[in-house]
Amino acid sequence: MRESKRGQSSLLIQGARAELPASNEKFDVDHGAGLHFRSMEPPESPIHNISDTARWVAVYRARESERPDAVFRDPFAQRLAGERGQQIAASMPFAEKNSWPFVARTWLIDRLISEQVRGEIDTVVNLAAGLDARPYRMDLPRSLQWVEVDLPEILAHKEELLGQEKPVCVLERVRLDLSDVQARRELFLQLGQRANRALVVTEGLLVYLTAEEAAALGNDLAAQPAFHHWILDLASPALLKMLAKKMGAPLDQAGIPLKFAPQTGPEFFTRCGWKPEQIHSLMHAAAKIKRLPLFLRLIAMISPARFQPNRPWSGVCLMGKHR
Repeated sequence: MRESKRGQSSLLIQGARAELPASNEKFDVDHGAGLHFRSMEPPESPIHNISDTARWVAVYRARESERPDAVFRDPFAQRLAGERGQQIAASMPFAEKNSWPFVARTWLIDRLISEQVRGEIDTVVNLAAGLDARPYRMDLPRSLQWVEVDLPEILAHKEELLGQEKPVCVLERVRLDLSDVQARRELFLQLGQRANRALVVTEGLLVYLTAEEAAALGNDLAAQPAFHHWILDLASPALLKMLAKKMGAPLDQAGIPLKFAPQTGPEFFTRCGWKPEQIHSLMHAAAKIKRLPLFLRLIAMISPARFQPNRPWSGVCLMGKHR
């Protein structure tokens, strides 16, 4: 962590000179020994950058895969998460107690991808692909074109760990910072010219964008006629507020705060040329696959699955073009 320069004054105690604590420190007075300082600085974030979130989430895929009743199998997840991913997960107690949304999200997106590739989709464009291993672990057509787009560091890490593995479809990796608007538009144009019908996936990406950035991305995707469908995940404003309180500090320290939770939910993207075709609540999906704790199973039984901005809601949506 970077150290800040702070002014200090001094205090004489028992004939010795002691530095006064800075404003973010407290002290106790032990009359026999003098001052004892207790640092009030927050612990250093275990998450250093956005790529670390991929290592973190891979931990939950690995744990699900080890269950005898696993709803999906990702034999690469533990390798991809590594020791660093385990350390990050262990430092996030709220997520450790509530890992079911990650499992439900993976399960839902797997199902939606399978539905789409059984149709006329010939290309999957996975933006911010991270350590996703679907091209290796899912039952996909061998002719399917799968394009992973992410930062160079995380893709190099993945290639190093999976270099000896063989994907089940045609896999391509593109090293690109998606915040570079001009570069991503050029990439989308190239991919759109190659594909007949493409499916875009942005799992775990949108929550780190501002509303303006999310809308701009939606517009850029809609500008390509070949991009027919888009799988995305969303949180409600109420859930975002809760997550920011329960587990936002490490993300804030890493410079990747949680931002995007539109009041209108998936309808936010209608202005960008997309309409929701399927909306799936993560809580209800987790109930279906028996991953919810008891008290949440009871809540799921009496709660509607539809998007609710004023309640903690998260979901996976399949979007289609409407213009």
